Amino acid sequence: MTARQNISSGSPREPILGYSRAVRVGNQIVVAGTTSGGVGDNAAEQTREIFSRIETALKQAGASFEDVIRTRVYLTDIADFDAVGEIHGEIFGDIRPVTAVVEVSALAAPNLVVEIEADAILA
Repeated sequence: MTARQNISSGSPREPILGYSRAVRVGNQIVVAGTTSGGVGDNAAEQTREIFSRIETALKQAGASFEDVIRTRVYLTDIADFDAVGEIHGEIFGDIRPVTAVVEVSALAAPNLVVEIEADAILA
């Protein structure tokens, strides 16, 4: 049986809702939908904070952005696609994971406009 590593963000909501920021099983790492936690006034600022949080979770799991094979981006306004996409490209331009960007009607709090998930596989 492969050991499971649950990685916490420290959010008090994790035990209440029963989730982890990321989970590593074997060489696979899945980072949950991550928001900025309210840091940032616009989609670009929130995206930078989100990728900082995702990078922290990946490092705790023994990975980095280079190991990411898939991202999913949820926007409350698809008009933010280019601003968020530019930052995604700064990070993943040479790595080129598969990705999906979708518009959703709302996220967990009204001030949140971006949520991002990432999946990684260690070689």
